[in-house]
Amino acid sequence: MKGFVFHGPGQASWQDVPDPAVKDPTDAVVRVGAVTICGTDLHILRGDVPEVPPGTVLGHEAVGEIVEVGSDVLTVRPGDRVLISCITSCGRCRFCRGGSYGQCRGGGGWILGHLIDGTQAEYVRVPHADLSVHPLPAAVRSEDAVLLADIFPTAYEVGVLNGHVRPGDTVAIVGAGPIGLAAVATARLFSPERIISIDLVAARLEAARRLGADAVADVREAPGHLVADLTDGLGADVVMEAVGVPDSFELCTRMVRPGGHVANIGVHGKPVTLHLEDLWIRNVTITTGLVDTRSTPTLLRMAAAGRLPTGQLVTHTFPLKQMEEAYDVFSQAAETGALKVVLGGERHAEVAVPRTDREGGGRP
Repeated sequence: MKGFVFHGPGQASWQDVPDPAVKDPTDAVVRVGAVTICGTDLHILRGDVPEVPPGTVLGHEAVGEIVEVGSDVLTVRPGDRVLISCITSCGRCRFCRGGSYGQCRGGGGWILGHLIDGTQAEYVRVPHADLSVHPLPAAVRSEDAVLLADIFPTAYEVGVLNGHVRPGDTVAIVGAGPIGLAAVATARLFSPERIISIDLVAARLEAARRLGADAVADVREAPGHLVADLTDGLGADVVMEAVGVPDSFELCTRMVRPGGHVANIGVHGKPVTLHLEDLWIRNVTITTGLVDTRSTPTLLRMAAAGRLPTGQLVTHTFPLKQMEEAYDVFSQAAETGALKVVLGGERHAEVAVPRTDREGGGRP
């Protein structure tokens, strides 16, 4: 099959790779139908995530069809259309039992496109399939559902829920890329008084307005003054960092009110200065987090009911074989206007999946 392979910082290619096979009885092999590119993939390509070994197929978000399952998989069978979660969960370790799937110690967590081959390929092996894939309602298009694999759960859990957004709050979100825009959309579910979106790119700020931001600000034009003006000098109740660079994080800590919350969502590849000399007296809560995807079933139901504007974030579509072109477009978002790119895989007449020593799999 073909897959998008990481070869080291700044180097990756769409090339032949071995077909995946069921290795463990809890595995599933999925034919990829729709896949997207995440900002985290760009961080990997820049060398910000050094634990990703060269030779790894990238990607951790996809929708597809089950083609084979291990003998212990009970909830899906070949032919089922599923969402592949960006987080894999064993369901048995201490963290999984507490709902912290991102911290799984039983061979899960964020492993796809990180520690094992990921979803930017024609087929992918998904460990712990019973808890790591979600059957898709027929009402949810693949192009919409793929955004529920990562960006919407991440924005909702790591931003909105960790930030404790409440009715009447002022919420400031630094970064209007896909995660920041998903944070705008999901913060609105809690009826804040206002949402302020902050970014460098005018087109992204306009997208934030369409998704429900009440005010927007160019980060180069002292957005802290706007936040202060709108809050009588107090600052925002909740500030979310959705970029992953030191300046953005420090801006967030300057804009939060005493007793407020700073929810860091961005993936940071460099150290950040934490100004405790200013913050210690202000009762500020700072949270970080890797998404757990425990909210995915809820978000899927909301998407099926038309309550999430997932389709509004997709600006470019490509065939799966144009992965390199899609990366170029997504990585140059300021010039191309890209928010989310979605790639659709070609459907194969035959599926050549290596067999194990058992007689078939899945449910009888």
